[in-house]
Amino acid sequence: MLYGNLNGLRSSQVNALERLYRRKVPAEKILTGEFARTLCERSFELRRQIGVMIDRQGVVKYVIVGDDREIVIPDLSGFGLGRSGLRGLRCIHTHLAGEGLSRDDLTDLALLRLDLMAVLQVGSDGLPGRIDCAHLLPPNPEGKRVEEISAPSLQQLDLRLDDFLSALEAELEKRMSETVDLSDGREKAILISVSQAPRRQIDDSLDELHELARTADVVVLERVIQRPRQLNPRYLMGEGKVKEVVISALQQGATLLVFDQNLSPAQVRSLTTMTELKVIDRTQLILDIFARRAHTLDGKVQVELAQLKYILPRLAGKGAAFSRLMGGIGGRGPGETKLEIDRRRIRDRITRLERQLENLARGRRQRRQKRVRSGVPILSIVGYTNAGKSTLLNALTQSKVLTEDLLFATLDTSSRRLRFPLEREVIITDTVGFIRDLPESLVGAFKSTLEELEDADMLLHVVDLSNPRFAEQIASTETILADLELDRIPRLLVFNKIDLVVPDEVEVLCRRYDALPVSAHDRSSFESLLETLEARFWPHEESLT
Repeated sequence: MLYGNLNGLRSSQVNALERLYRRKVPAEKILTGEFARTLCERSFELRRQIGVMIDRQGVVKYVIVGDDREIVIPDLSGFGLGRSGLRGLRCIHTHLAGEGLSRDDLTDLALLRLDLMAVLQVGSDGLPGRIDCAHLLPPNPEGKRVEEISAPSLQQLDLRLDDFLSALEAELEKRMSETVDLSDGREKAILISVSQAPRRQIDDSLDELHELARTADVVVLERVIQRPRQLNPRYLMGEGKVKEVVISALQQGATLLVFDQNLSPAQVRSLTTMTELKVIDRTQLILDIFARRAHTLDGKVQVELAQLKYILPRLAGKGAAFSRLMGGIGGRGPGETKLEIDRRRIRDRITRLERQLENLARGRRQRRQKRVRSGVPILSIVGYTNAGKSTLLNALTQSKVLTEDLLFATLDTSSRRLRFPLEREVIITDTVGFIRDLPESLVGAFKSTLEELEDADMLLHVVDLSNPRFAEQIASTETILADLELDRIPRLLVFNKIDLVVPDEVEVLCRRYDALPVSAHDRSSFESLLETLEARFWPHEESLT
């Protein structure tokens, strides 16, 4: 079967091109002289570029017919990548105007992870002329990603292909093993930010994305930043930058690209098709963390609902496979039918989960009403993720809510009783942590959990004072509270982790922000907090002192 532009070809020309599939190339050669001559003669006769894709056994897998300027390489997804990241295929094609390797040639080499890209010049007599080759390089101090080799003729090209490819693969694997443990089964990611924001803001956001990746048990290999004048609507980043990322992924053994910006369904599909790597955005990474961390029925239902709503618009067929199943004009093939069945099942599941979530919310409302009727004040802890909210809850109430040095360690609401002297007490509630630019789908999914905050008499806004970006985190939390219409509830600002900050700075910052200092690991630091809480809840009664 021939691929590409077959319009206008006579049956004799098609048969002559199809006979190229019968040829076999020795493993040590890029191409034999006879094969090169036949390729150039056919190209000269048709005035079109002709290309062949050959595997390492020397078998011709594709014969491609282009126009006078280019060939279009067909889908290669049936050929998997080896441990080194190379596909085990080389492309040799003709050029008619004496030009060498084009930018498109080098892009295809990188994106398709070919063993080799070679161009044969077709002379004015229709015979082979100069040959230009290019191959990918392992990581090197010069940062060079591609090496080009040229020779006046195929016979003068000093390259034994089988030995060369074995050495290249061994070096690629060696360099990969130096940077990352190949036996480690975890995902290995490159973090990417494509933004026109100031560089410091991008760096801060990538730091947070790095922490999210660590929480999701993803190994981060590299961070890539692009600040384009205009965003590419198809790939978000420029195509040239995509090529650099793919080569870097190949060199380091990356399996995942994580974008700090939210991607549209079309962008995810385009990037996945172009790079053949898993591509996710910030929202999907957070959803994965939520799925790992949810333990209660409430949490599991909310996470599944958010995931399905995220997946639904991104559900698509696998590449060109469905197009081969289509019927005639206006027909609907089994591939599309299967896709519609999947979408309908997801919509039905979303409906069932929303109904289940409403039933769970009804039960929570009844429990909250009982607490309100009991007259016991409710204190809800809010704040940025990993600010130490659960640790503070444990220390205040001597309980054992799960705590870890990870983002979103706690997703499920926890309520405990905090006792004061003279038999007074409050119900203290810990909720899911907030994060900068919390996606709307996540706010919607966890709205029922965050309803716990609506009945609070006071919000305890806990801040990690040791974080250099604590001011931005305060602002982000305040913004989310306003979006949830919870800014009407009285708040008490608490600076946590003061043991990690210089004491003089703590004092100055507490005065500036009107905050109370505590260290969740030091119960002796709670005195002023407890006194303030008692004065707020029972202002007309005798204080702790």
